[in-house]
Amino acid sequence: MDFKQYEEISARLRVDIVKAVHKAGSGHPGGSLSAADIVTALYFKEMNIDPKNPDMDDRDKFILSKGHAGPVQYAALAERGYFPVEELWSLRKLGSRLQGHPNRDKVPGIEMSTGSLGQGFAVSVGMAMAARMDGKKSRTYVLLGDGELQEGLIWEAAMAASHYKLDNLCAIVDWNGLQIDGKNDDVMTVKPIDEKFKAFGFNVLVIDGHNFEEIFAAFDAARECKEKPTAIVAKTNKGRGVSFMEDNPGWHGKAPGEDEARQAVSELGGEW
Repeated sequence: MDFKQYEEISARLRVDIVKAVHKAGSGHPGGSLSAADIVTALYFKEMNIDPKNPDMDDRDKFILSKGHAGPVQYAALAERGYFPVEELWSLRKLGSRLQGHPNRDKVPGIEMSTGSLGQGFAVSVGMAMAARMDGKKSRTYVLLGDGELQEGLIWEAAMAASHYKLDNLCAIVDWNGLQIDGKNDDVMTVKPIDEKFKAFGFNVLVIDGHNFEEIFAAFDAARECKEKPTAIVAKTNKGRGVSFMEDNPGWHGKAPGEDEARQAVSELGGEW
């Protein structure tokens, strides 16, 4: 596929996110929309996965460490064929397997139940280490929020990943600059993200997280790097693609009303 086709897929994911969060009446649209291009690249090109055999032995693994962005992972799984797209409209409903945060015991394709920030990254380090010990060729990918980097657990895990030279681990930071309480810089600055990961021994790449050419080139470089884990620092816009949500921390954890959702879907090129 060419880049335009991936852009079309990510637009579908964004439409799915808006509709699902609207129908749920709660959820986290901002950070789900910012990560849609990265997640599209992972699920539709980069990762060795099989929706018909979610537990295949040598599959690559993806951990959504910022688990509140579950809508983007659910949308990717649905569009990739793990379950029907229509099931997305059950998000956060009583009895639905699509809970507010991903649950590995209920949803095919979910590798870890996440939500407590920092823990997903730590577990991804363990998964990468286990794959190496078992002689598997699989890779582990983990998506972090930039606000999540304020958790001390992140840096303990980073230290271990570098110490054990886990070159089968690729961390992606969704660097949209915002968190629930406002700007990272005002709450607790995480800059310089790239230099921090370099200091912890990572191969570091800084990219535009909405540019598929840069995203795919970064994944290629990560695979080629040996004896170091990779951190891709992806500059993104919170609420990407929806005019009234973009770069607005108020949309971190708020569902759009019907008029807002209709406008968002229209701006994203979708149908209501």
